[in-house]
Amino acid sequence: MIDFNNKSVFKLKQNNEFAEKVTALLLDDETVIDSYKSMRDGVVFTNKRIIAVNVQGITGSKKDFTSLPYKNIVAYSVETSGTFDLDSELEIYLSSVGKVRFEFTGSTAIVDISKHISLSIL
Repeated sequence: MIDFNNKSVFKLKQNNEFAEKVTALLLDDETVIDSYKSMRDGVVFTNKRIIAVNVQGITGSKKDFTSLPYKNIVAYSVETSGTFDLDSELEIYLSSVGKVRFEFTGSTAIVDISKHISLSIL
């Protein structure tokens, strides 16, 4: 599992590369909402959960997939981008893991993501 205490901020940019990497993990009724990539790692938002992908090793062939189901989120906070600050942020508080923070650069479907979280926890 990713150590979110030491790696709590992901600087992510929209990229479909990681959506393809998690296809085998998806349930039959699960669909990808959006996919993001940092330098090596990635995050995929589905209609049921967040899948954080930690790429390990020199070659990057070893990967750790952490599933964060929306149903375990007890609270979340969204900060949208502004005129001069183009970054947006998502902080989620999970009952079993604690706080996880994602920072997005560039274009983001943060509103769509927050709607899916709300549908799952409210």
